[in-house]
Amino acid sequence: MASVMGHFDVIIHTVSYAHDLNPYNGTLATNGTLVVVGYLGPLDPMLVTVPMISGGRSVAGALIGGIAETQELLDFCGKHNITSDIEVIKNQDINKAYERMLKSDVHYRFVIDMKSLKG
Repeated sequence: MASVMGHFDVIIHTVSYAHDLNPYNGTLATNGTLVVVGYLGPLDPMLVTVPMISGGRSVAGALIGGIAETQELLDFCGKHNITSDIEVIKNQDINKAYERMLKSDVHYRFVIDMKSLKG
């Protein structure tokens, strides 16, 4: 995190469980925005506002979009060559992936290879 302090104009946060958002504040550039997509529930610890006030940073929320919004996002990402880091797993390895998640041994979003459903 230290190598990206004050680096990002926008962070789109898609992690769907309550956790500490404070470390992300410092990675935002002046006037940067952390956009939380979806519901996190109560935050513990609470969000510290000093870095927000001193850097003109903000936190925004967004609901998960429907089909039209999702397609617009995919089109935008395709046009601008925006990709995500993923780890492809087989359907048969879902339980192992879940165990890894519980151990915080996940570096990327898991994506299930749908071809693995056949065998």
